[in-house]
Amino acid sequence: MHLKKEDIYKALETISVAGEGQNMVESGAVQNIVTFADEVIVDLKLSTPALHIKKRAEVDVMKAIHEHVYEKAKVKVNVKVDAPKKKSVNEIKGKPIPGIQNIIAVASGKGGVGKSTVTANLAVSLSKMGFKVGLLDADIYGPSIPTMFDVENEKPLSVKVDGKSKMKPVESYGVKVLSIGFFTKPSQAVIWRGPMAGKALNQMIFDANWGKLDFLLVDLPPGTGDIHLSIMQSMPITGAVIVSTPQNVALADARKGVAMFQQESINVPVLGIVENMAYFTPEELPDNKYYIFGEAGARRLSEDINVPFLGEIPLVQSIRESGDVGRPAALQESTPIVEAFNELTKNVVQEVVDRNENLPPTEAIKITTMAGCSAVKNK
Repeated sequence: MHLKKEDIYKALETISVAGEGQNMVESGAVQNIVTFADEVIVDLKLSTPALHIKKRAEVDVMKAIHEHVYEKAKVKVNVKVDAPKKKSVNEIKGKPIPGIQNIIAVASGKGGVGKSTVTANLAVSLSKMGFKVGLLDADIYGPSIPTMFDVENEKPLSVKVDGKSKMKPVESYGVKVLSIGFFTKPSQAVIWRGPMAGKALNQMIFDANWGKLDFLLVDLPPGTGDIHLSIMQSMPITGAVIVSTPQNVALADARKGVAMFQQESINVPVLGIVENMAYFTPEELPDNKYYIFGEAGARRLSEDINVPFLGEIPLVQSIRESGDVGRPAALQESTPIVEAFNELTKNVVQEVVDRNENLPPTEAIKITTMAGCSAVKNK
């Protein structure tokens, strides 16, 4: 069998790079093709450094050649990244917080999609993997993190640091937590204008003794508004994670959430999208999946807007129950739920690693490997 270049080109005209409208040949992604007997080498040039885009391109090329030319062809794909230089895109804003390596904002376009639940379990999973983790509950008008960590009745202590009085975060399950919920009564409504809320958040951020953290997770309020802008103006956000459910209403708002972070005046890298309540599996039918809110909506959205897909979390009663009793579900023994949160957490860490290698970092860092996933440390 001798493969022909023209057949290879025709096959590659049937596929495109994720996020681009033209096929691979028209877009110029295919740089060169070399054939020899049943072997073919394809050189690709991509404009994005995202790991998932590169892997998908390699797989698509192999599948196209095997399906349209010769199913037993030996295919090698060489990928070169030629990302266009951007003047001020994704620059870190805000003043750095000493000791904190990465700040991850967790957001959602609308309420009720489980953003705080995902944040709490992500924090616990990171801690279980050996990272030093903090969690700032920035959902001023609906703080739920104290309940999820069973610290509703706790109050941050005051400690002296370098002669200055600082708040000591409340620690639970290895995670340092601060929330406006610590300073209000459960029945008390927080009725603040944007500037007042922003001032309260700044105190929890900069007047707190966070110590050394690998990750500070920020649980943002749903939607897009004053709080989001205040956070992004005052803190050097490493990246954002968007939480959505599969149905169209939630996806439309998730798209807006992504667009907010990608605005030229904000330019915070979006690490990816999480699909929460992805499917329901009854305990008595463990092999069945029921897509109550639609199937793979967030996954398709991530492909459509060229943003990584971080994972899917099933709709399971015990996740809700665990949050209500103050013990996040990720603390359970090995279960499908724990596996789902572990997979999500590993993907978030990998995206942070990729982001810090390809974009201006919050501060000088180096990446090492630890316990099967990547760790972020000072140089």
